[in-house]
Amino acid sequence: MTPSITLIGLGPAGAQLLTREAWDWLSQAGEVYLRTSLHPCAAELPETLAVHSFDALYEKHDALADVLEDIAQTVLTLGRREQGVSYAVPGSPWVAEESCARVLELAKEAGLPTRVINGMSFLEPVCAALGIDPSNQLALIDALQLAEQNVPTFPPSCGALIHQIGTRRDASEVKLTLMSAYPDDYPVRLVHAAGTAQQSVEDLPLFAIDQSPRLGLLSTLYVPPREHGRAFEDLQEIIARLRAPDGCPWDREQTHLSLRPYLLQESYEVLEALDHENPDELREELGDLLLQILLHAQVATEAEDFNMTDVIQAISAKLIRRHPHVFGEVRVSSVDNVLQNWEKIKAKEREDNGKSQKTGMLDGIPLALPALTQADQIQRRAKRVGFDWNSIEPVLAKVREELGELESAGTSAERQAEAGDLLFAAVNLIRWLDIDPETALRECNLRFRRRFAYIKAEAAKAGKQVDELSFEEMDALWEAAKTAIIARSEE
Repeated sequence: MTPSITLIGLGPAGAQLLTREAWDWLSQAGEVYLRTSLHPCAAELPETLAVHSFDALYEKHDALADVLEDIAQTVLTLGRREQGVSYAVPGSPWVAEESCARVLELAKEAGLPTRVINGMSFLEPVCAALGIDPSNQLALIDALQLAEQNVPTFPPSCGALIHQIGTRRDASEVKLTLMSAYPDDYPVRLVHAAGTAQQSVEDLPLFAIDQSPRLGLLSTLYVPPREHGRAFEDLQEIIARLRAPDGCPWDREQTHLSLRPYLLQESYEVLEALDHENPDELREELGDLLLQILLHAQVATEAEDFNMTDVIQAISAKLIRRHPHVFGEVRVSSVDNVLQNWEKIKAKEREDNGKSQKTGMLDGIPLALPALTQADQIQRRAKRVGFDWNSIEPVLAKVREELGELESAGTSAERQAEAGDLLFAAVNLIRWLDIDPETALRECNLRFRRRFAYIKAEAAKAGKQVDELSFEEMDALWEAAKTAIIARSEE
């Protein structure tokens, strides 16, 4: 009789799978608090035991985290009593039992003695029912937590056991998350009541898991691993293998500097795929670009400068830090409001890094960017701090003004300067129309290529070279090309 907390694992099924230690404790405890009474063992506990449960808390709270916190705080309070408290959970207190982890954390902070009486987890009977070895790259995932994610929290080349998938609603939300990384008809398995006489294994496609009539408290979803090469980690391993001493001679000799032209080339090929609006081409080009990023990360890893996890951690932290309206409590009313906050956050970052006096708002724009994109980025950043006109009329007037100044320029140097001013003003106008200038010019270049190819083809039909045509003939064919190309695109 002393203030303390005893955590007991009830095992995965009925009392036949309780440990002797757990049964002996429950036989003399007097009372026990169950996380849930909806467990096969609950009805088979010693008759002398007063049984309470926290089932009502699942109805009281909307979020599972709130339920578990309420349970943990209540168990802590009960543990402070003279007789202490016994808290029993399905399976093992050490496996997939967040409430136990939280109770142990709170008890340690309060200096309250604890004891853990372990039990068989749900893993053993589930893996036995599936005939799989859990040590062979198997992830253990809570269904309620997975349902809150937009993408799975484990690599698809790794198998996964998803527990607490007890209702159709849970299963529906889980399948939507999984479908971001798996085909809708991907074969999965539902294990029901593992370790009991009612045990069954149900094979079905992923899209149908919420249609299973057997879903319940003792249901677990098994997602088999996809083929090798589907996970980010698989690609990392391939790159590391290419750079290994017995890898590819070409890959091994590459450095950050030698890889620069390939990074630029692959970036432009992604842009070209976007211009073509071809998903298959875009998928391939994004892979080529990702290859370059991973090569740079591997080179840095070998030099012990940083590794890929450092890259991911840094960008993850930056995205969360710069989106307090998504991951924090900040309220925004418009895109402009978001951009203004973004610039303030970046300024604070520069100050925290001791760069506020050395770098400014425009210093983060790479000089290697195409000139049109640079101009657009400069103007957009200036707008974030309010340096912009309030309407488009003065923007149009500025373009006309710069065109006039170019016409009246007297020297070559003046013409070059005024030409730059005209282009800068034109980019500003395009920005006001919410158009990306680089994309607009790239599309214009493509249109010119297609129309000029039409002129060349028509000249060939007439037995002529393009340079044998008069300007008037080429102009007429140019107009014809516009009509012909439009007609083709509409077919």
